[in-house]
Amino acid sequence: MASINSFEDLVIWQSAQELGVQVFDLSLKNLPISKDYSFKDQIKRAVLSISNNIAEGFEYNNNNDFVRYLRIAKGSCGEVRNCLIFAIKINYASKESLEPLIIQTKTLGSQIGKLLIYLKKLKATRHPQPVTRNP
Repeated sequence: MASINSFEDLVIWQSAQELGVQVFDLSLKNLPISKDYSFKDQIKRAVLSISNNIAEGFEYNNNNDFVRYLRIAKGSCGEVRNCLIFAIKINYASKESLEPLIIQTKTLGSQIGKLLIYLKKLKATRHPQPVTRNP
């Protein structure tokens, strides 16, 4: 298993960055989205929140904080997916054009969820060290 020394080593962070690039690109090239400043701002903030929260949580160097920030990142992933689905419903883009991004959000959300499960199991299996007192 590869060593994780920084958040940049995390596959989920790398995937979140790639999703972010694609969503930012969509917000520039898709005419209806690029002109709807409120929608464009919302989806861009949500997608950037995913990698931001992964990075911030990792940097606390504490599993409890990391878990908390991963949960926020997972929520933001759902928010991006919701925006993409809504964009289809209001005819900003076709389902065919956004389906790859929707799949990416599902995959990334699942990967974040699996890391959350792993970290929670890791916490549950740790036994507190007994306290020793010197007389």
